[in-house]
Amino acid sequence: MARKQLHEEHENLERWLVSYADFITLLFAFFVVMYAISSVNEGKYRVLSDSIVNAFNEKQTSPKQINMGQKNAEILQGAGKPIGKSSGMKAQPANPVAEHMKTIAKDVQTAMESLVKQGQVRVTQSARGITVEINASTLFASGDATLQPASVSALAAVAKVLAETDNPIQVEGHTDNIPIKSTVYPSNWELSSARASSVVRLLTDQGVPPGRLVAIGYADNKPLDTNTTPEGRSRNRRVNVLILNKVEGEQELKLAN
Repeated sequence: MARKQLHEEHENLERWLVSYADFITLLFAFFVVMYAISSVNEGKYRVLSDSIVNAFNEKQTSPKQINMGQKNAEILQGAGKPIGKSSGMKAQPANPVAEHMKTIAKDVQTAMESLVKQGQVRVTQSARGITVEINASTLFASGDATLQPASVSALAAVAKVLAETDNPIQVEGHTDNIPIKSTVYPSNWELSSARASSVVRLLTDQGVPPGRLVAIGYADNKPLDTNTTPEGRSRNRRVNVLILNKVEGEQELKLAN
């Protein structure tokens, strides 16, 4: 018997159309979604359009040159503002309280100029007020709270400056950490307090109102330097005269009283 001849199947050359149709469908869906969520800002569109048109229509121009040697020099256009005195900005008014405290500090430093040059007195200014740090050896003998005659004239000059102000004044006595051996002063507490009181008494005798003054003894509890060396202990033995800012000083005086 004759065998049946099998017909060869021809290859389908149009299968790519299926994938292409799927791709077009997905691409169409993508643009539909993008169009649905997009919003056109007409203002920005017009600005962009005008900028592009102007960029192509404008003629090229060369930048202006500045000749610093000529008085009538051309200045590049811009939104900058002049600086310096001619800027039109008003100067900040000076703080009258701060200026008043600076004046007091200068007057006190002038009154004790000789001791300042010798390093026995330091005048500093902070937010709290003015601190006049006086080495105890300048004012008192060792273990004593009686003012030496040489120091009275310097303190009297300071008192004249302070008498003309209305700032509260706090006088602090400080010692080193070596215990005192005296029948008059059982400890450094009494010695530091007595020294501060001696300075307060002299200030009142020179015309400073007593109501503006307060005397405090700290003994060795607020050292400025180490107590392990002679130099450090000498720095710690001191009397501080604090000319306080008026508001803060009045509050401290109320607490002290």
